[in-house]
Amino acid sequence: MIPPHVRRRRATDLDGCVAALVEVHRVDGYPMNWPADPHRWLCEPRPAGAWVAVAPDATIVGHVAVHRLSETDRPTAEVARLFVAPAARGLALGDALLARARRWADEHATDLVLEVAVRDAAAVALYERTGWRCTGIRTASWTAPDGDPVSLREFTVRARPAPD
Repeated sequence: MIPPHVRRRRATDLDGCVAALVEVHRVDGYPMNWPADPHRWLCEPRPAGAWVAVAPDATIVGHVAVHRLSETDRPTAEVARLFVAPAARGLALGDALLARARRWADEHATDLVLEVAVRDAAAVALYERTGWRCTGIRTASWTAPDGDPVSLREFTVRARPAPD
């Protein structure tokens, strides 16, 4: 079996990304609040980079984006919109997508941050396993669909220095 590969996201990938996201939401409840316009949600704010995992049959089975942050003392970007379709799990695609975002960050000497709902144990385990450091827990500015507050775990990873 040929594994999926990761490549830069194209505008023509958005329908496939949304189809995968529908399945992720159905199975995992991510995103917690379904966006009114999922195509737009994947593209906002304008990402500095976005990548997809593509199966051999050209089906989009994963996605990740990075968004530059301007309110920090070091160059920093946020990892966002990371998901892997349920049918493609177990192939280390989450690791591969995070590695691609990390490669971008290293190329741009940019630290990465992300937030994940405390209740999402699988995502927390992925970040911890791949070298991210938890820097705190905070309450989100938005609420769950039932109106309850959402606790977010904050993670960071520093850019690796360029080789001499």
